[in-house]
Amino acid sequence: MRNAVVTLYLRSLLVVLAASSCGTALANTQSLESIQAAAEKQVSAQLPASKAKYFVTAARLDPRLRLAECSAPLEASLPNNSSPSARITVGVRCAAPAPWTIYVPVTTEIEAPILVLRRALPRRSPVDTADVELQTRRLPGTESGFISDTGNLQGRRLKRALPAGSPLTADVLVPDVLVRRGQQVTLLASGGPFEIRAQGQALSDGTERERIRVQNVTSRKIVEGVVENASTVRVDL
Repeated sequence: MRNAVVTLYLRSLLVVLAASSCGTALANTQSLESIQAAAEKQVSAQLPASKAKYFVTAARLDPRLRLAECSAPLEASLPNNSSPSARITVGVRCAAPAPWTIYVPVTTEIEAPILVLRRALPRRSPVDTADVELQTRRLPGTESGFISDTGNLQGRRLKRALPAGSPLTADVLVPDVLVRRGQQVTLLASGGPFEIRAQGQALSDGTERERIRVQNVTSRKIVEGVVENASTVRVDL
């Protein structure tokens, strides 16, 4: 997709430059700033509502570019109705009098309070409130992936080692493994006023609320249940 966009942009640029060199440059040309503004406006309109501050910046267009002045408002669109991301290409189109379309790269950054590490932590390390601090950072993308609430750290560990100062995002954290394969657990089944407990052996690792297979140590029957805590798996009656 990116190669196609670049190709389209270069083709439009070459055609216009060739026309200019032959003395057929257009008398009234579209302001490049207006094209950039249309691309930025389209991305800004699609950003989620937030108290954070967004910075939307269109790439600078080649000053040699000459496009016919548009008699109607410019039309801008995101590819395949996608959502804004750190980097996206926006199509800007003129319908009349001389139709043209140009593709403008746009970057989005966010400035918001984000949790960052006070110190380096190894892979699989739990992240405690003492390990982080809230800082206002300007980072690429939207706020969807950044963590600002320490409550979101509970029951999670680092997927990989991170140096001090690293911002915390949802994709660098994984749930804690509460139950290990081979571990003895309590199988709990309840229905109405009744509750049945039995001893079982986990056949796989499991995180909180994850469904795993457990073997009843008495009957040897294998059942599926949901990890409730570090020692209990709840099964359906």
